[in-house]
Amino acid sequence: MRVAASTPARRIRVRRFPERARYERAALDPILDAGLLCHVGFVFEGSPVVIPTLYWREADHVYWHGSTASRMLRALPGCEVCITVTHLDGLVLTRSAFHHSANYRSAVLFGRAENVEDPKERLAQLERMTETLFPGRWPQLRPVKHRELGATRVLRLRIGEFSVKSRSGPPQEDARDLKWPVWAGVIPLALRAGSPQPDEVARASKASGPAFRKLKE
Repeated sequence: MRVAASTPARRIRVRRFPERARYERAALDPILDAGLLCHVGFVFEGSPVVIPTLYWREADHVYWHGSTASRMLRALPGCEVCITVTHLDGLVLTRSAFHHSANYRSAVLFGRAENVEDPKERLAQLERMTETLFPGRWPQLRPVKHRELGATRVLRLRIGEFSVKSRSGPPQEDARDLKWPVWAGVIPLALRAGSPQPDEVARASKASGPAFRKLKE
């Protein structure tokens, strides 16, 4: 089922520049699928905590993983969490400090964290993670050991409440500032993969490096 937030709830409603906000899955999924890193926020032992982590999406869930030894991850199932994903696409320079900005795409999701209990489903999601973040790697890798699977926790958030906010395009500034003699415009930014750097064993074997297609799209 495709979940949409056509009528935004109070906690996800964008109030600052509301014209930049969207609440449809058609706007959310491309932002999630283009990302590698999210931030998971929750309350742990009475204190707010925000954890950066790799993530992936499948259908109506966002997934992340970690060690079963982590006290925080053990406490997460059933807790309210907030997940954010941001892509910084450019720096926007204007003729006044006040109007400087950034071009970006961002998403904020709210919901309860769930633990993936079934070992087969957990293994399937770890395969999904590997193929999402490192395309083509899973069939080449040494099979996952039972103890490794037992030491890995997989969590997920069902996509329900969310908002998307973005900015693109040139600077927007006061007309009276346009004659001020300083450069204005956009400095584009992008995440790109560099040349693979092999370890000593791979260098000795002259194995070909991986192609991270996701970062080149």
